[in-house]
Amino acid sequence: MINGNKEKIPAFPHHKAYIYRSKQFFSARGIVTHLTMGNFLTLKELYKGYKNKCSIPRVLLVDPTSDCNLRCKGCWSQDYESGYNISYEKFDDILNQAEKLGIMDCLMTGGEPLLRKDDILKLCKKHNRMTFGAFTNATLIDEGFADEMAKLGNLNVFISIEGTKEETDFRRGSGVYDKAIEAMDILRSRDIGFAFSACYHSKNYETIASDEFLDHMRKKGAWFGWLFQYIPVGNNADTSLVCTAEQRAYVQEKVRDYCIKHDYVIIDFWNNGHLSFGCIGAGVGFAHINAKGDVEPCAFCHYSDSNIYEVSLAEALRSEFFTAFRNAQPFSQNPLRPCPLIDNPQSIIDVVKAGGAKSTHLANPESAEDLARKSYDRAKEWEKLSDDLFKKMPEHNRKNFPLFLKYSVFKKGITDGRRKKV
Repeated sequence: MINGNKEKIPAFPHHKAYIYRSKQFFSARGIVTHLTMGNFLTLKELYKGYKNKCSIPRVLLVDPTSDCNLRCKGCWSQDYESGYNISYEKFDDILNQAEKLGIMDCLMTGGEPLLRKDDILKLCKKHNRMTFGAFTNATLIDEGFADEMAKLGNLNVFISIEGTKEETDFRRGSGVYDKAIEAMDILRSRDIGFAFSACYHSKNYETIASDEFLDHMRKKGAWFGWLFQYIPVGNNADTSLVCTAEQRAYVQEKVRDYCIKHDYVIIDFWNNGHLSFGCIGAGVGFAHINAKGDVEPCAFCHYSDSNIYEVSLAEALRSEFFTAFRNAQPFSQNPLRPCPLIDNPQSIIDVVKAGGAKSTHLANPESAEDLARKSYDRAKEWEKLSDDLFKKMPEHNRKNFPLFLKYSVFKKGITDGRRKKV
């Protein structure tokens, strides 16, 4: 069911198959359901992980460029040194390595990935056994690009939007909202299953979680949605935009109820830990390569001990930092506190130190201590409130999470070549 209508999902690697598999992942009601989804995709990852002695991520995130055509308030992209790009040839090599490891989904972040849209189209055509997605501000989506997307079939986009026109233009600049809505209309007219991508913060959280906004996104044709909390990454991050514990809880409950009511998929990146084994960074669920080639646990965690120009993707997934990161997972027994960056800030200090990682924040390096310092107070507020929320969760969520954790420990023991007590 997509936006109230039954839709036929084309066979993988069509981009709509990625959406369907995401729905399967975030609606798995038990270990058996999880293991058998997507033609036994999870079991295949286990086998590939055992064979390569590293945890194989479901999704590889790559920044084709560090550049962006916008200057959004609070975005770390403006802290980056401009001009870093992963060449077509290197990107092609990374995808070849990913396919050999069994990674079949590549999502592109940035920077603005569509600054490289010609190369992206060529790569999607060449690697036509993979699905691709791009987190984009949508200002570069036009009729011609959408036509090429429709021909390919294995590329979709996740359009950034901040709520209303006023709220979007507040962070992204005048006229950006209108361009995003225009892009949605172009994509919907070609039956492309795109998503909306919203960053919620202290000034727009009520809008993002409202029925009116979510109804509007579905009406415009969004097959699903991504929600990201504002994270104060970078030396110049505006900490006033960080949500309070009460604001975060408001979003968590409202969005959960909306998804149940409408059978809709919204991936709330920090509030869906109970559906995804907690944190799934460092290869457990995804890994990130920035435009300089640094291999990071996720797109928000700007620390690394390996670079794709110096080691293979498999070696990066086996690196000391990634192994230390995985050893520390889960960072909490409460799945609503999954993240080492904002929920358990001491953890990011510990794993960076244990793994010998360095800041990859390019022009403005930020120590793990400096990043954690901005999150201690909010993390303490969230700890008590999230414990109360977890107790109110449906019984199957509360019972399944400990089982998921046992499976996660078993998986890490298999793929990292270590004997672990389950």
